[in-house]
Amino acid sequence: MNLFEAMKVFVKVTETGSLSGAARILNLSNPSVTRHIADLEEYLGARLLNRSTRRISLTDTGSAYLERCKQVLADLEQATLVAGMHAANPSGVLRINAPLSFSVHHLGRVLPLYAERYPNVELDVTLSDRVVDLVEEGFDLAIRIGKLQNSSLVMRRLVAARVLTCASPAYLERHGIPQHPDDLARHKCLTYAYTQPDNEWRLQRDGKIHTVRIHGGLHCNNGDLLLAAALSGMGIIRQPTFIIGDAIREGRLVPLLTEYHGEALAIHAVYPSRQHLSAKVRTFVDFLAQQFGEVPDWDRDLPL
Repeated sequence: MNLFEAMKVFVKVTETGSLSGAARILNLSNPSVTRHIADLEEYLGARLLNRSTRRISLTDTGSAYLERCKQVLADLEQATLVAGMHAANPSGVLRINAPLSFSVHHLGRVLPLYAERYPNVELDVTLSDRVVDLVEEGFDLAIRIGKLQNSSLVMRRLVAARVLTCASPAYLERHGIPQHPDDLARHKCLTYAYTQPDNEWRLQRDGKIHTVRIHGGLHCNNGDLLLAAALSGMGIIRQPTFIIGDAIREGRLVPLLTEYHGEALAIHAVYPSRQHLSAKVRTFVDFLAQQFGEVPDWDRDLPL
């Protein structure tokens, strides 16, 4: 028995004064209304209605129970209304996990815009390049870059970033400019820890993939440190344009082997479930997709 449904039927029978009247208003059959009342009386172990061929009246127990039913149903309706308003208007704490360099360069500039639009959402952002367990660690969503492993998480692609091979003018003046991917094996190449495998770079041209084993003098888990090292002339880096785009536009880094390209890095928002998606998660993901757009800021006006 659906207790709340049975209570609604009971209240409507008392309001209309008949089983058939309640059935008509609730769009139920007469036998269904009769069954709801019988199930409710059996559940309570008490008679609620006196029935005759001409009229229905409340018993003393039914009269007392009716007032409680009306209050419970009114409270349920109010709770449903509040839940609906909460779902439509984002509020509460939104816990986000995001990569360090991407967030510092680009996520940070759009967070104030989201906060201005949705002032009832409190943003709690944790920066880390490791892949966290959203459910285990209590995050509402994460921003992830690159290939995603198959999982039960919902994934929405936001935008992409190109990956370019670059070095500073000072480094190239001292060590020369590589003309072919194989030349990289003779250069100092600064490597990123979360690239697998971390001692190989894969470049593609005309459908042919060139895999080069590289080495350098710096292996790091942060793209900004690799950028700083490359700018100082320490070696060649291969990093996404959301980190190195400004340095290329300003001439502080020189793109290399531009006729060879690698796979673009897709940037996704991931979250645990599509069902009953909270307004704060939905609006934040939609907002990011809108802000970054098809051609993001970090790829605009690159001299390539």
